Amino acid sequence: MSSQDIVLAFSGGLDTSFCIPWLAERGYAVHTVFADTGGVDAEERAYIEQRAAELGAVSHRTVDGGPALWKSFVKPFVWAGEGYQGQYPLLVSDRYLIVEATLKRAAELGTRVIAHGCTGMGNDQVRFDLTVRALGDFSIVAPIREIQKEHTQTRAYEQAFLEERGFGVRSKQQRYTINENLLGVTLSGGEIDEWQAPGEDSRGWCRPRAEWPDQPLEAKITFRQGEAVALDGESLPGHQLLARLNRAFAAYGVGRGMYTGDTTIGLKGRIVYEAPGLVALLAAHRALEEAVLSRAQNRFKPEVARAWVERVYEGFFHEPLKADLEAFLASSQRCVNGTVTLRTEGAKVDAVAVDSPHILRAKGAVYAQSADWGVEEAEGFIKLFGMSSTLWAQTNRENKG
Repeated sequence: MSSQDIVLAFSGGLDTSFCIPWLAERGYAVHTVFADTGGVDAEERAYIEQRAAELGAVSHRTVDGGPALWKSFVKPFVWAGEGYQGQYPLLVSDRYLIVEATLKRAAELGTRVIAHGCTGMGNDQVRFDLTVRALGDFSIVAPIREIQKEHTQTRAYEQAFLEERGFGVRSKQQRYTINENLLGVTLSGGEIDEWQAPGEDSRGWCRPRAEWPDQPLEAKITFRQGEAVALDGESLPGHQLLARLNRAFAAYGVGRGMYTGDTTIGLKGRIVYEAPGLVALLAAHRALEEAVLSRAQNRFKPEVARAWVERVYEGFFHEPLKADLEAFLASSQRCVNGTVTLRTEGAKVDAVAVDSPHILRAKGAVYAQSADWGVEEAEGFIKLFGMSSTLWAQTNRENKG
């Protein structure tokens, strides 16, 4: 009997490396797919391909996911302008594109069986499984969830399993779970999971203080209908623009943080994250929005943004409400055009200048400087604006006692 074809979403990390021989020993012909969403260089891509072959994959496919990641996630995320629980910039949202690439390869092979390396403790399993179910009728095999039935220390078991079969494990993978893509880097495991201060090894792109350049960095980002289209005057595809921002601002330690949040499955999650390019984009976009949107838009939009972010974080990438929310976000961006100058000396980034034809300026007035209305108008406005509160105070003073 021939082996059953199965397509594995593969990254070359400890979990997905474990999956290949584990699946092969259970009679599967394993075909691996690596969706390159912008977090690796040519050398790492070659390593991932070689790693898949070494571990016994029947075939391997690398898919370029950078442009799709920009279009389907980065653009609406920047429109939203909100991190999950006000902080986390959803750095593993490439999972949805990884699933799509995996299912496409399964269709080519004529199989309805796919596998992933998600654990039973995290959010990624929810993102993978819900996306698979939204996109077709497939069977899902999750080896890491399977071994958790018998082994509580899964990473130690995976490492021993591979080493017993003659496969090495990278030293950094022994300690941390590392995710890297165009959006940024996340690290968990080790002392991070133990609520201790992260060690120096828990660092991805962002350089430590001692390595920051002496001279400040300035960058000009141009937006058209809320989408970044140029950097320092050069028109670029979005994924290339974000990659450049990552390199430039990572050198100044911008975008590194620690996040403890409420996960989809109910546990507290604690990670180190680095998102230099996204943090820079969000800072520039917010500065432009604050200048060109109306007060009502600026007040209401965060409510829509939070709902959109929660859908994406929790695995509902194909939930109809997400599309509805994106329609509002897109509409809100019709006048978000202009160029923002960013500046950093290290760690944080500031929007120091905004240039747009849509800035809501009054021709005859500047806040706290000059006005084209008189004293009587100002006093009348204040009186009417505060009428309800003033009446409450007066009424209850008179009726005291």
